[in-house]
Amino acid sequence: MMRLACSTALLFVLRLLVGLPWYQVLPAILIFYLGSGGWSFLHVFAKTIGRDLHAAVVLLKVKMNVRRHLKEKNTIPKIFAETVQRHGDKTALIFEGTGEKWTFKQLDEYSNRVANLLLERGFRDGDVVALFMENRSQYVGLWLGMAKIGVEAALINFNLRMEALVHCFTISNAKAVVYGSELNDAVSGVHSSMGKKVQMFCSGDWDPKRVPQGTECLEPLLDAAPTHLPSRPQRCFTDRLFYIYTSGTTGMPKAAIVVHSRYYRMAALVYYGFRMTSDDVLYDCLPLYHSAGNIVGVGQCIIHGMTVVIRKKFSASRFWDDCAKYKCTIVQYIGEICRYLLNQPVRDMEKQHQVRMALGNGLRQSIWEEFMNRFNIPLIAEFYGATECNCSLGNFDNKVGACGFNSRILPFIYPIRLVRVDEETMELIRGPDGVCIPCKPGEPGQLVGRIIQNDPLRRFDGYVNQSATSKKIAQSVFKKGDSAYLSGDVLIMDDYGSMFFKDRTGDTFRWKGENVSTTEVEGTLSRLLDMKDVVVYGVEVPGAEGKAGMAAIADPSHSTDLEKFVKDMDKAIPPYARPVFLRFLPEVDKTGTFKFQKTDLRRENFDPTVVSDRLYFLDSRRGCYVQLDEELYRSILSGEKKL
Repeated sequence: MMRLACSTALLFVLRLLVGLPWYQVLPAILIFYLGSGGWSFLHVFAKTIGRDLHAAVVLLKVKMNVRRHLKEKNTIPKIFAETVQRHGDKTALIFEGTGEKWTFKQLDEYSNRVANLLLERGFRDGDVVALFMENRSQYVGLWLGMAKIGVEAALINFNLRMEALVHCFTISNAKAVVYGSELNDAVSGVHSSMGKKVQMFCSGDWDPKRVPQGTECLEPLLDAAPTHLPSRPQRCFTDRLFYIYTSGTTGMPKAAIVVHSRYYRMAALVYYGFRMTSDDVLYDCLPLYHSAGNIVGVGQCIIHGMTVVIRKKFSASRFWDDCAKYKCTIVQYIGEICRYLLNQPVRDMEKQHQVRMALGNGLRQSIWEEFMNRFNIPLIAEFYGATECNCSLGNFDNKVGACGFNSRILPFIYPIRLVRVDEETMELIRGPDGVCIPCKPGEPGQLVGRIIQNDPLRRFDGYVNQSATSKKIAQSVFKKGDSAYLSGDVLIMDDYGSMFFKDRTGDTFRWKGENVSTTEVEGTLSRLLDMKDVVVYGVEVPGAEGKAGMAAIADPSHSTDLEKFVKDMDKAIPPYARPVFLRFLPEVDKTGTFKFQKTDLRRENFDPTVVSDRLYFLDSRRGCYVQLDEELYRSILSGEKKL
């Protein structure tokens, strides 16, 4: 009853604040105070009302825009057409690799060529085409052109090789693959497994001797294609746009479904929430197969007319030079990027820029203020979210260390919650009524978001694999009979509603900005080691963001050839997923259901004073594993030995 009284009073206050004189507002504040439970709640109200009002306005604006797009049956290509009308001759994309600049008209014409070429080749609404290339402006034009005729792009991680790469191609049911010439070897290695009916197009430097048989050079085909807008299929705002692959808690990468409304929501909430403008210039050095790079970053160009600078790959030594050269006002990051930049030698250029905001996620509280002060960046726009989630958060008030917030005044406006959970098993803890128990401030809990499927802001589209989708949904979370999305992440909320990331749970860990599936790596390593038992887990290293991979290998006979193992691993596993540490032991503990026991292994870490088994460290400079003794262990802990 007290919460209802608080909410009613606050709504009354908010209505008065919109346009009534001060002498009519004072009685409402008094009513609110009497119903709120006293000074403590009033203190929270005073501290957070500005932040919460801004967030409410942002939500309302995005919701109204979504309703308009739903009513008009708009899509991302249609929204982009409106952007082209407003900003036709303005620079849309700059590719740092060549310095080439595309205006919005040029991006529009390029994507039209893509659409017309695919139509000519028989592709139709609902078909899937895999896109497998490193960052460049053409990447944006390719998926955008596909979307114009209802073809759905499967955005493949360009680090993947062998089984994982074949898996991503096949689960999407792609009828064609468009890939960059820099990935010729990777595609050639899996071409025989893809089926003869899959059409192959290579973009970039054409070498007929290196491409798989039947592959066509893309550029001449696009040059010959018309630039006019083809007739569009009848698609709507909740139809599929493309697929982004995300490492799950088990198995191979999962294809997360991104619909047009989700793309818009993710980009728009960031744009309005962090008060961006179309005059900003955004520096995007994140991979475009990720939602951060392609939606949060490039989405500002497609939807809001912002100029976006695309870099092929992140470079710590060139970062600030690029920002100064292209007059960037916003830079994107993941936590690793911030640490890499801080590890660079101090240079004058790092403060000779116009950057006013760093936008991203994963910046640790321990280096937050150092990052702001050293590089003279006034605002850290930290957010929390995943490609498929419906419970994104934003740190709209520059709160140090926070990944976002939820209102303590009107928590039901944005239906997310932290709920009690067993942090070892991630099993939800429920009350006597069977409903999940909400966490109090200071109590860690799993972040969940209520699913309302007919609301584009609350829906959960899941994955191509229905079983994977089901695992992310729980019933009776907020109330009896409802359903909610499970983030799998444990956060903590303070008294003012600010959320702080505690840990990433499940059988994944994050390293070098990528989610690593332990089950996937375990399977590959086991195959390379003649099916030995292998346990993979993440271990914390002082001064390093995320967790480094460590593999415990059952090798009682000491038969593992490390030199051969490294060579085989380089061909089969992307760099970020390769274990930094190895532990060879007689046997691996298993449960009664043949699941590996990881708790003790994680706790013992890679400390040679605790672990009696053989330990090895991956020396990246030498490209081999070296024995990990106490001296090397101390140098790793001190930061003298770089990972």
